[in-house]
Amino acid sequence: MKSLLPRLLLGWLATAVLGLGTALAQAPEDTERPLLRLERIDDAIWLSTQLQFDLSPAVVDALHKGIPIFFVAEADVLRERWYWTNKRIVTAKRQFRLAYQPLTNRWRLNITSGEFVEPALGLALNQSFESWKEALATVRRITRWKIADTPELKANASYLVAFRFRLDLTQLPRPLQIGTLGQSDWSVELAGEQLLEAGPGQ
Repeated sequence: MKSLLPRLLLGWLATAVLGLGTALAQAPEDTERPLLRLERIDDAIWLSTQLQFDLSPAVVDALHKGIPIFFVAEADVLRERWYWTNKRIVTAKRQFRLAYQPLTNRWRLNITSGEFVEPALGLALNQSFESWKEALATVRRITRWKIADTPELKANASYLVAFRFRLDLTQLPRPLQIGTLGQSDWSVELAGEQLLEAGPGQ
């Protein structure tokens, strides 16, 4: 009986681990994967998508306390290569800064390309909203964002557009950055890919 017990426990543990591995393998894929729409207009590649995500109560509470929240959208145009890894041709970046203005009781959304620098906020696209939900709806909707110029792409080559969107925790105040480590409430990450049809020669 003593020799049988360890084997029974070992068998139970193996079954539990196997069951966990199967559950993880069968977990549904990310249902929030964005669908990308790519267009070639006026010698440029334009990306449109409708993002599906919500903000947790912790993020909304931080917003109401006057802490700006930053989102980052990135799009890589990759040339597919059968003999090696895909080559990055160009990267486009767009940042969103959402903040509450208590004096006016309104929400301000700044959208810019590249990095945010406080004195340069006036050069960004600035919009004002009555609620954070209205502002967030604008963040979710990306329409005709120019991600590349067609002269940068070779004719008859296969390209892939890899899109990423996330809540940028590095832009938060340092104490809040430390407090949000490992917190799922502060995790907003979406990603998707779309093939880009080969265009005409230059």
